[in-house]
Amino acid sequence: MTETTADPTDSTDPTDTVDLPGLPRERGCPFDPAPGYAHLRESAPITRIAFPSGGSGWLVTRYEDVRALLADPRFSSRLSAAAPHVRTAVAALPEPLPGALLRLDEPEHARYRRPVMRAFTVKRVQQLRPRIQQIVDERLDAMERAGGPVDLVAELALPVTSLVICELLGVSYDDRETFHGLAGRLLAIESSPEEGQQARAELASFIAALVAAKREKPDDDLLSTLIAEADADPDSPLTDIALTVLGSLLLIAGHETTANMIALGTLTLLEHPDQLAALREDPALADRTVEELLRHLTIIQFGLVRMATEDLTLGGRSIRAGEYVVASLPSANRDPGLGIEDPDRLDITRTPAAHVAFGYGPHQCLGQQLARAELQITLTSLFSRFPGLRLAAPAESLPFRDDMLIYGLHQLPVTW
Repeated sequence: MTETTADPTDSTDPTDTVDLPGLPRERGCPFDPAPGYAHLRESAPITRIAFPSGGSGWLVTRYEDVRALLADPRFSSRLSAAAPHVRTAVAALPEPLPGALLRLDEPEHARYRRPVMRAFTVKRVQQLRPRIQQIVDERLDAMERAGGPVDLVAELALPVTSLVICELLGVSYDDRETFHGLAGRLLAIESSPEEGQQARAELASFIAALVAAKREKPDDDLLSTLIAEADADPDSPLTDIALTVLGSLLLIAGHETTANMIALGTLTLLEHPDQLAALREDPALADRTVEELLRHLTIIQFGLVRMATEDLTLGGRSIRAGEYVVASLPSANRDPGLGIEDPDRLDITRTPAAHVAFGYGPHQCLGQQLARAELQITLTSLFSRFPGLRLAAPAESLPFRDDMLIYGLHQLPVTW
């Protein structure tokens, strides 16, 4: 009798999902990726998985393979469905609009990205640091006046990141409840296709009205600058539609990701007192602390999706044109292939590893320098102002964002 050892992930039929595993999602520890990723890196670093929305795709878990995938122009960002590897109900997406950076390929992607990048260079972010510090100090003053306990998400993380991106773009901070609510509906895993479409339409309407107002009455902000540059250049790609799409993306991404890193980073340091003590003893470790937290936590928790545009081979696996491939950023950032000792251990004193927390390749996050500055300033100022900062609720009762595309905390009660 011959024993059958066929690996179900070798199936060549992408519609055959019998016996295929799904994306690993159950975390054993709130600071670590699901344990299934470590097993996959060892045994099946590129493997087929079943999608909850139907069909299947590939999951890539090792650092070098993830970088190769995200840098390879044969993998397209022009997807026809949003997050099919996570959501149970997904709708077909229309053709991407001008300026939709997340869904465009080169050279179209670079045409829209280039004008915006000037606002996020290292030099420009360095110029913003005094204002970021002022915003953080004002929020810490408000916390101190209120007295603990407070929800750090609502009182510090969201206000700091929202104020910074509002000032940069020229959005009124008074409208924060509007775009916070829209972001929540767009990023919730269980949002229906209709709810997602409605949120996108409301956000586009909100930004389109802002673009029109800026054209009538420009100010010293990024949207006004982009409008002026576009109006002065007949060949500019930045039509009003493109400006609306770009503005929507920057507003949502500019506060959601960094706010959750601030909250989750704070909790991580509180739960790793040796690391927090090292930071307090040597504030010069702030840069390394932020890089290590970004690597260790990786809040793009379900990874990035691409579609193969031709039959090709990745890491020894044959992938067919039209198949979806998921690059797991959290798994790649815990891969021993990173070249650091014990990548599952948080160590803010180590030389920073070249992680992929901001993605890799042409779509690497354009706001990463701003995010780093906000994290460095907020975390060091917070623990300096409140040396006795501690949780105001049991750690096991905290509401983590397992239900959102971006990981973090819904609330973080603290006192001092």
